[in-house]
Amino acid sequence: MKSTGIVRKVDELGRIVLPIELRRTLDIAEKDCLEIYMDGESIVLKKYQPACIFCDEADGITVFHGKNICAGCMKALREGKL
Repeated sequence: MKSTGIVRKVDELGRIVLPIELRRTLDIAEKDCLEIYMDGESIVLKKYQPACIFCDEADGITVFHGKNICAGCMKALREGKL
């Protein structure tokens, strides 16, 4: 991981502010969703992009029973190949 040298305090509600420089660099706009991961003792924030539950493809996503499935995996399911 690359260190930015930026330090922010957590407020009384558990919030932090992402500096504008980071938001611009990572193309994070107001109201964008972020995924939160843990990697050992680190917290990782990632811009949320809906992806297929089977192959992680982010293009051509269809929501089926609350799950994201791409066109390729949907076809494979129909053909009984998945």
